[in-house]
Amino acid sequence: MKIIEKMEQPLNREKIIRGWAFFDWANSAFALVISVAIFPAYFINHSPDFVSVLGAEISNSALFSYTISFTYLLLVILLPFLSGLADYSGKRMTFLKIFTLVGSIGCMLLFFFNGVDRLFWGLWCFVLAMIGFDGGKVFYNSYLPLICSRDRYDKVSAMGFAYGYIGSVILLIFNLVMILYPSWFGIDDPNLAIRISFITVGLWWIGFAQIPFARLPKEKESWSSSAWKKGLSELYQAYQMIVDRKNLLRFLYSFFFYSAGVQTVLYLASTFAEKELQFGTTGLIVVILILQLLAIGGAYLFSAVSQKRGNKAAIVIMLIIWIVICAMAYFVHDKGQFYVLAALVGLVMGGIQSTSRSTFAKLLPKADTHHDNSYFGFYEILEKLAIVFGTFSFGLIDQLSGGMRNSILILALYFVIGLILLFRVRGDELKFSVNQ
Repeated sequence: MKIIEKMEQPLNREKIIRGWAFFDWANSAFALVISVAIFPAYFINHSPDFVSVLGAEISNSALFSYTISFTYLLLVILLPFLSGLADYSGKRMTFLKIFTLVGSIGCMLLFFFNGVDRLFWGLWCFVLAMIGFDGGKVFYNSYLPLICSRDRYDKVSAMGFAYGYIGSVILLIFNLVMILYPSWFGIDDPNLAIRISFITVGLWWIGFAQIPFARLPKEKESWSSSAWKKGLSELYQAYQMIVDRKNLLRFLYSFFFYSAGVQTVLYLASTFAEKELQFGTTGLIVVILILQLLAIGGAYLFSAVSQKRGNKAAIVIMLIIWIVICAMAYFVHDKGQFYVLAALVGLVMGGIQSTSRSTFAKLLPKADTHHDNSYFGFYEILEKLAIVFGTFSFGLIDQLSGGMRNSILILALYFVIGLILLFRVRGDELKFSVNQ
């Protein structure tokens, strides 16, 4: 017997859609300020070139890559339970709040990472923040079919990413000013300004998350001692439905490989710039600002391409650009070239993420909203497996070859495989009329 009753909510209510997008505004501060712009360079600068781990000497860049792989492996194990449980018990919002709290606390605890002596403290806090960030995304993404009609998936998905880019850029600019001019804030030590920026991210995240918490549709919650078991049963049912939808399965195969490339670039580009091109924290922040501003336009640009030519055509174009980016990155040797590369990444970064999310939503069974969490749980699990696959292979090649440039070639291969597999996806299911 099911113990959850979903409360019917009208679709396409602008206040609810904006509230949903504000969660991207809130949590994207972690994705930008910490995981991309500041923490990777801070970690490289505050760690030795080689770190002893379980008797093995590992380069600091490879260790950072392995840490990301380890975190997402944990999430792959955890999320099947949580996404199925949320479908069964109606605790979608409860889990969204829990992961938000965990992530924001992890960010703020990074303040205490101030040198080699607390190296592993910094890594564990980063792991905690990543769990909060990506663990909550499955529940956030699963609201999309509950708040808008299918013909608006592309636009609303792009809107979420755009809110995230704008909000995170605002906070990043504030932190950039604080790092460049710490005396304006009564701070003498630039490193202290960086550590304070970690606290600002945690406060921003938990603070602005209150908007979606208040506006998103409510579900009637119930609980029983067998909820975990029933949750896994819900997840298995969703898995069977996904397997039966061959076109959806073809898309997910492609998504896995190109996500391995996309997510690895996003997490490790700053480490590459710091270690291979000697970018400082300030230079990296400027690069990231350029990237983010272009990403806002890119998200809407490829949303428009999806509306006119279909999602498949939009993703094909973006994957070709990603392949060009990897080829260029292998030969980059000065900062000017890296700025051009960052501009290209910005153009396709938002587009590939928002279009992939809306494509998956379009390919789901139209009448089945009960398994929303489980469906999007599979989507997030697959993306996280791709991150484990991508970051681990990147770190391994870095460790074995003694440099990060060779690792870029494997990312190019992942994009090529994703592109080839995407051609097997039928595009007719990805075109919807306004009245559909």
